[in-house]
Amino acid sequence: MFSTKFLPNTLKGFRSLQPFLIQTNAQRSYKRWFAPTLMEIKRRKDNLGPQPPSKRSSFIEWNYNAELFAFGKRLNENFDENLLKNAFVNRSFILQEEVRQREAGVDNPEVNLIDNRKLIENGENFISKIVKKFLVDNLPQFPEEGRNAVHDYLLSETVLSNISFHIGTKDIILSAEFPPNESTLADTLKAVIGALLQSSGEERAENFVKDFILTQLNGKDVNDIWRVDDPMGILQKLLAEQNRGEPEPRLLNEAGKNTILACFEVGIYSDKQLIASGFGESIQIAIEVAARQSLKKIFKTEDNLAPFSYNTPQSSISLNP
Repeated sequence: MFSTKFLPNTLKGFRSLQPFLIQTNAQRSYKRWFAPTLMEIKRRKDNLGPQPPSKRSSFIEWNYNAELFAFGKRLNENFDENLLKNAFVNRSFILQEEVRQREAGVDNPEVNLIDNRKLIENGENFISKIVKKFLVDNLPQFPEEGRNAVHDYLLSETVLSNISFHIGTKDIILSAEFPPNESTLADTLKAVIGALLQSSGEERAENFVKDFILTQLNGKDVNDIWRVDDPMGILQKLLAEQNRGEPEPRLLNEAGKNTILACFEVGIYSDKQLIASGFGESIQIAIEVAARQSLKKIFKTEDNLAPFSYNTPQSSISLNP
């Protein structure tokens, strides 16, 4: 009789597991009817054509209060229950319910809900102040026009609706349309921040804005958000305000002239000092690139700009109107 006394431990372990492995493989095998059934289900689904998205609230196990509670816990925030409910009630939903009651024969329809218009206004004003304060702290040399462009980008419907969708507001929103459009998603995020402001105070609401809205600037170039149409004209104006000489473009290097691989390097000088240089396939393009690089250097928004700090001290800008 063969003894396993002198076998290595690995072989002993394999022999002890062998019956289990054989049994597991047998359980994993598919029945012959499995693949044809899946094919038939797919065929019937394709015959139905595209279906409208179903509301999560139409599911049997849907619990709206539980969803609201879970929403706050996912964000690690403590909301006032009534304020959070109001934040998700769009005005269109109340109007829709009033129409339904009139169609059912109710003369004076009553909907015991408060829409989120006031919370939207409070949230938008608060977001705007926090964003402006943050941009002043982190981009002090950037022109006000540029900061306004970045501010408008962060408060745009596209950015806010994307944030709102990914924190899970879509299925909780009470509105006439489903799925909610960008405007409704963006307004709901503003209302949620307005509700958080009243529930937990300015500090928690400010941290929320930093975590979810201001972080949208990560990986973005503020110079691309504020696109300058006439960089040389703006550069000339800035140098004049600083009592410096007019910008003078000078050709520094060239390669492959009169070929499809031509490359020119142009430098921008002021008072015989080089500000910045740029490259282009033509001299005119190189001048424009050099002017943009000069603006970046003056605004301190170069390509090697350090990441934004989200723990900046409180600015002198007051949060109170």
